[in-house]
Amino acid sequence: MSIRGLKKKQPKTFKVKIITVDAEMEFSCEMKWKGKDLFDLVCRALGLRETWFFGLQYTIKGMCTWLKMDKKVLDQEIPKEDPISFHFLAKFYPEKVEEELLQEITQHLFFLQVKKQILDEEIYCSPEATVLLASYAVQAKYGDYDPNFHEPGFLAHDELLPKRVLRQYQLTAEMWEEKITAWYAEHRGIARDEAEMNYLKIAQDLEMYGVNYFPIAQNKNHTDLLLGVDAKGIHIYSINNRFSPNKSFEWSAIRNISYSEKELTIKPLDKKAEVFKFFSSQLKVNKLIFQLCIGNHDLFMRRRKVDSIEIQQMKAQAKEEKARKKMENQRLAREKQLREEAERAKEELERRLFQLEDEARQANEALLRSQEAAELLAEKAQIAEEEAKLLAQNAAEAEQERQRLEITALKTKEEKRLMEQKMREAELIAVKLVKESDRRAKEAEHLKQDLHEAREAERKAKQKLLDITRPNYPHVAKYPQYSPADTREANFDKGSIKLDLKDIDLKRLSFEIERERLDYLEKSRKFEDRLKELKSEIHALKLEEKQSGLYS
Repeated sequence: MSIRGLKKKQPKTFKVKIITVDAEMEFSCEMKWKGKDLFDLVCRALGLRETWFFGLQYTIKGMCTWLKMDKKVLDQEIPKEDPISFHFLAKFYPEKVEEELLQEITQHLFFLQVKKQILDEEIYCSPEATVLLASYAVQAKYGDYDPNFHEPGFLAHDELLPKRVLRQYQLTAEMWEEKITAWYAEHRGIARDEAEMNYLKIAQDLEMYGVNYFPIAQNKNHTDLLLGVDAKGIHIYSINNRFSPNKSFEWSAIRNISYSEKELTIKPLDKKAEVFKFFSSQLKVNKLIFQLCIGNHDLFMRRRKVDSIEIQQMKAQAKEEKARKKMENQRLAREKQLREEAERAKEELERRLFQLEDEARQANEALLRSQEAAELLAEKAQIAEEEAKLLAQNAAEAEQERQRLEITALKTKEEKRLMEQKMREAELIAVKLVKESDRRAKEAEHLKQDLHEAREAERKAKQKLLDITRPNYPHVAKYPQYSPADTREANFDKGSIKLDLKDIDLKRLSFEIERERLDYLEKSRKFEDRLKELKSEIHALKLEEKQSGLYS
């Protein structure tokens, strides 16, 4: 067989991309594959056996549609792209998650999808419930809370609360994290699958959980109602209220559902009851509603029948798996508890060891301080003994000094008496000297007056002498027989005798005055020196009196 023949026999394929809530996968599909073939391939790849809850969803012309299982993939109105994208999502929801979700993978996929719907605000949840759900989501992701490992800020990059709740309350990210962590710390010991199941058990009680909403109208012109399809039946809501339905039809009370073009009819089981008719905007919407009604009704009836062999086996396996996991979790919890107890015991021993070491260190320090204190006390005792000896010696010296001061005080008193007597004598001498000085001053004044009078008499005598000698000069020229020189000498001799006598008296008088003045100055100087000596002696005596009083 040629290579060309082999190539012709190879089937043609096309690529598809399957997007789950937390992953993406790509597959090569044969051209003839139906929707069920692709769906089974995805379920096998995921290891999923509870396939009746899920479907493959795609978007065409802005409308979400589910891939039909009984038709070829390429024959359906799917997007023209390569690869073709499908979302693997839960199409139908269980009434009681704890009883119906058997596999862990099924439970995990539901948990991720419901969590996304709550965060995207497709399912309304109160702020208090969102915080509790967020704590279970954190427990499922991070395990048990450990304050040493889960430090503040460890949830900064996790999306845990709807934006509506964040806008409603003016709280910081740190405050929200604190509230979530307070609940999270109470979930200690809960495994991941158990935390996810607790999340779903709370979520299934929300009013919008598992409901697919479609706009409808009671006539062809107005769209003023919402039709909701869920696991329990069909519900009619007002356009502004998705929580409380105006009218509900449980699956057990519905006899028939049919549609014709844009009209859809619900016939109750009670034939007397009114038939409910409504209109949708498109025929595709009626088809989608019809498919969801059939699928939910089939599951509703299936839950109320005896389980098939496959379901019984799956429940048995799930029960065994849960029991095994429970035992495993108990064993792990016990081991963890023992390990924690061992760690606490180790920490206690380390703490006790550290405490004993600290006590030993403190005892050694106390011993060293005691030794130092003993040495210090010995030194202080020696110093005290030396100080006692020194004090005794100082006391003896003080006693000797006291005796000496007493003797000195006696001498000082005698010297003081003598000094006072000398001072009185000095004062008397000073008075006498002052009087003598006054007398001498008066005598000097009289002598100065006498000297002035003598000098005045001398000036007059000289004037007279000049008056006598001046007229004789012309007569000398007339009488040449007489020698002028002889006449002059004769007359001058007479005047010289008078002048010499007068000069001798003046010189003597001046000498006596000068001698008396010098004697007076010498006596004054000696008196001043004596006064200074007396002042110095008096000052020294006063200092000795003060010192003797201080010593006393």
